[in-house]
Amino acid sequence: MRYRRFGRTGLDLSVFSLGTMRALGSPEVMQAVIEGAIAHGINHIETAAAYGASEAYIGRALKALGQPPVYITTKLLPQGDAAHVQRQIEQSLERLQVPRLDGVALHGVNTPEHLAWLSSEGMAMLQQLQAKGVIGALGFSSHGSLSVILEAIASDQFDFVNLHYTYFQQRNAPAIAAAAERNLGIFIISPADKGGKLYQPSQRLQELCGPFHPLHWSYRWLLSQPAITTLSIGPATVAELAFPLAVADQVDPLSPEEQAVGDRLQAVMQETLGRDLCQQCYACLPCPQEIHIPEVLRLHNLAVAYDMTEFGKYRYGMFGRAGHWFAGQPANRCTECGDCLPRCPSRLEIPRLLRETHEQLQGSSRSRLWQTI
Repeated sequence: MRYRRFGRTGLDLSVFSLGTMRALGSPEVMQAVIEGAIAHGINHIETAAAYGASEAYIGRALKALGQPPVYITTKLLPQGDAAHVQRQIEQSLERLQVPRLDGVALHGVNTPEHLAWLSSEGMAMLQQLQAKGVIGALGFSSHGSLSVILEAIASDQFDFVNLHYTYFQQRNAPAIAAAAERNLGIFIISPADKGGKLYQPSQRLQELCGPFHPLHWSYRWLLSQPAITTLSIGPATVAELAFPLAVADQVDPLSPEEQAVGDRLQAVMQETLGRDLCQQCYACLPCPQEIHIPEVLRLHNLAVAYDMTEFGKYRYGMFGRAGHWFAGQPANRCTECGDCLPRCPSRLEIPRLLRETHEQLQGSSRSRLWQTI
């Protein structure tokens, strides 16, 4: 396991962090997963008050393991007044059975309303608790638009940021650069699952990434970027730890063979989609029907070029069901009004592509895992 400085927090974190949204089966399972993670060199556990019993399970596990030297970050929703925020922090401390939190992140700064909360008394309370040493680093996670993320970073109120960013979704690259410029720690959210269900890759993707496993290649692509501190992994069992951590000591620049995989993926994307390739410029937004056209077409790109259809169904099924956590309505809401067409520099036949994508990916609807607990 390698370790990197978490930006201006000063913490040296393992390049993989233990995310705990999935290890919720029982306190015993959580303890086994934490013990296994520590044995592999992981020194950072990330959780949230919203993850059901996760905090309580972590607190019980760490106590049983003799309070091993690990850093703990939890998250709370950006809402409420000062008293509410103070109560939330006190409850997290009690559940985790620790006197201090190494990190606290606002859970989902996704909208302009969340940005406005940064000027509230609730945010002021977090800063007071940080000044008192009850909280170490203060950060935020976001599933929102790039503009919201950049504005939150530019506020200079945060020490770290949790973002979605992978080879297959590079929209947040400017946010990564902005965070690095301000010396923020950078934590990558769910690069295996939300990044493409890479632990269950299609045969096509495996062939294109060969001789590397797609999951390992994607991790290497991220770890080769020095600005990125740590990647989240979310094993539900101890058995799920070993395979993803096989590249935990590989943080050097991509080798020529690894770089060739990226070149091949890019070429195949262009060749397969041709004039139907969405370049992800976002010029088509806003849509009068609130369809997230670029995200729908990104899933179309991946399904057609790499046969990432199961991943596409997994994500597409969340449209219209996850609110600001996964914004946008399903593509069948398109009325073919043509509003987007003159704004598309690639002159894509957007209504046709939306219709085709809906027909291909309209699998069963989903909700966020932690909202079902």
